[in-house]
Amino acid sequence: MAALVFLAAARAPVAQAAEQCGPDAMRDHPPQISFRVDNDLFGGRHQDQGYTNGAQLTLVSPNLVDYTADPCLPRMARWVNQYLEGLHPGRFEQQNMIFSIGQAIFTPTDPTRRDLIEDDRPYAGVLLASFGFNARSGDRLQTTQLAVGVVGPWAQGRQVQNAVHDALGDEKFKGWDNQLHNEPVFMLTHERMRRWPADASVNAGGWGWDAISHYGGAIGNLETKANAGGEVRFGWKLPDDFGSTPLRPAGENTAPTRGGRLSGWSWHLFATTDAAWVIRDITLDGNTFRNSHSVDKRHVVAQGGYGIAVMRGRWRFAMARYHSTREFYGQRQSPVFGSFTISRSL
Repeated sequence: MAALVFLAAARAPVAQAAEQCGPDAMRDHPPQISFRVDNDLFGGRHQDQGYTNGAQLTLVSPNLVDYTADPCLPRMARWVNQYLEGLHPGRFEQQNMIFSIGQAIFTPTDPTRRDLIEDDRPYAGVLLASFGFNARSGDRLQTTQLAVGVVGPWAQGRQVQNAVHDALGDEKFKGWDNQLHNEPVFMLTHERMRRWPADASVNAGGWGWDAISHYGGAIGNLETKANAGGEVRFGWKLPDDFGSTPLRPAGENTAPTRGGRLSGWSWHLFATTDAAWVIRDITLDGNTFRNSHSVDKRHVVAQGGYGIAVMRGRWRFAMARYHSTREFYGQRQSPVFGSFTISRSL
């Protein structure tokens, strides 16, 4: 339902931007919409636990000249940006904006227990809306994103999981009465990326490879951390962007590009890593201002993933699988989940 509301709200601003924006900008760098689904069942058998399901709908603007006066942005976005100058990245060669809405669901391992499972992670649903600013200079990119939302019953985690399990004929989790309490959440994320090699060709017409390094962090009651990592890609007609993993703020072809849309088929394989020093994670530490279930989290968590992306014309499809080290002491299994993304240029 949230996705439908987002689409309805986005339809008019996108049409308005298309009328006001220059034809060259809309042709070479059109707005893009994408839908991503994460699920631990994609990771293999007996993986229905931890970060068990997520979904996100994202709208990416065309390349912009300015955040407050560019006609490629809807009037409402330009008005809001006037009051968010502190988040603007300054003057760069290229820049764009990202808007998204998403939900994430977290559960313990045993679906049959109704009592509080003290030695396993809390039940938690998270519902978020976010927007971000990307800014590029050559082979470097910086991105800042602000996410606001809610954790707890208002996030509708129980209802969504039950509906999915009903459709699949799977057993429902019975301990949702022990989920985290309602709490407004926010998270401000900033990352900086660099693409290697520095002289990588733009929209190369053959086989190629590249690597994207990143470092940054996040602050907020949803999550506070510092992180760093990288991604390596190899394939046919690599896109001129900053990564293919959906876990990066500027991943999934959402960063500004220096060339137009690639012609014909293109595809590539990718592998990604990230290591984080986690100071706070509300889905493990529990509610900020009320007593709730929590576990003793590990402060250093590493993650690795691999996948494939295929593009043709306006369409892009990506599949990936991710492995993580254990997130809290006493966790029985290392988390594994899969991700599928479909994107289309408008």
